[in-house]
Amino acid sequence: MQAPEREPLTRPDGTPIRVLTVDDEASLTDLLGMALRYEGWEVASADSGLSAVQAARDTRPDAIVLDMMLPDFDGLEVMRRIRAEQPDVPVIFLTAKDAVDDRVHGLTAGGDDYVTKPFSLEELVARLRGLLRRTGATSARPGSQLVVGDLSLDEDSHEVTRAGEPIQLTATEFELLRYLMRNPRRVLSKAQILDRVWNYDFGGQANVVELYISYLRKKIDAGREPMIHTLRGAGYVLKPAGA
Repeated sequence: MQAPEREPLTRPDGTPIRVLTVDDEASLTDLLGMALRYEGWEVASADSGLSAVQAARDTRPDAIVLDMMLPDFDGLEVMRRIRAEQPDVPVIFLTAKDAVDDRVHGLTAGGDDYVTKPFSLEELVARLRGLLRRTGATSARPGSQLVVGDLSLDEDSHEVTRAGEPIQLTATEFELLRYLMRNPRRVLSKAQILDRVWNYDFGGQANVVELYISYLRKKIDAGREPMIHTLRGAGYVLKPAGA
């Protein structure tokens, strides 16, 4: 049976999505480039940290696929340098299968996702598609204003405010908050959150949900009456402060 065609993704202005792939294995970047161009996207590649920073400056990518281990400096340093100029660009890290510390450090440092080597091209493309939708880098779609108590989220502009004060979120933090706000007062399990926000089974590492909930709490609840609550053994719930 032929697989159904997927909806093509473009930038809001109709131009192709731009992806930067960074790995010192030329055979891998060649394969990635072939798979991503098949999606209709523009692809640039780099084989070192320095060349990646320059390529990002030249191409202004919508997403970056970034190996953690590079010949000059590591992926975390590459991300830091690129985000100093392009703070919102989403990053998927490539890590060794047994490099748990790399995955944790990558997510803690602000990476949006990771894929362990070896991986399937289909899986990576699916991750990228999900990430691009979360960042708003793809063509615009009808959105709405979500409001829970004094917390407001605009699905079109990706602006978030609480009591009128703007809150800056990463792409993954935004998607997690959107899911919570679409389900106010409803207890959501870690499994439900993983399925909806990350769109795949996170290999049993549900602690990534705890990590991103803690990020949200620092931005949403810090210095205010909390809205995000943990129900031990059940999951998380968002509700108006004081409710």
